[in-house]
Amino acid sequence: MKTNIQFVQMPTSETMEGYVHEKLEKLYRKYDWIIKSDVFFKKENDPKGKGKICNIELSIPGPRIYATSNENNFEMAFKETIKDIETLLKKKKQEMKPYH
Repeated sequence: MKTNIQFVQMPTSETMEGYVHEKLEKLYRKYDWIIKSDVFFKKENDPKGKGKICNIELSIPGPRIYATSNENNFEMAFKETIKDIETLLKKKKQEMKPYH
């Protein structure tokens, strides 16, 4: 599985990269038909206090799956986004028909 992690207009974080790889590895084991993943972290000036954004895009057979969240810190944003991605993957798995 190929994982591409980008930090948009901010310094990279090896700790966050390790955390992302660890969580995505579990997802890859559970859904072995995932082709690749793109994870983007970006920071926006948000007057409401949030502004830490995480976008995840997965390449799978068929249309891509995409989720995003905006939280107070990047770890929470990633957790929320991965939760949304898992929900989408479960739905996709139910739609996939086994061929005999």
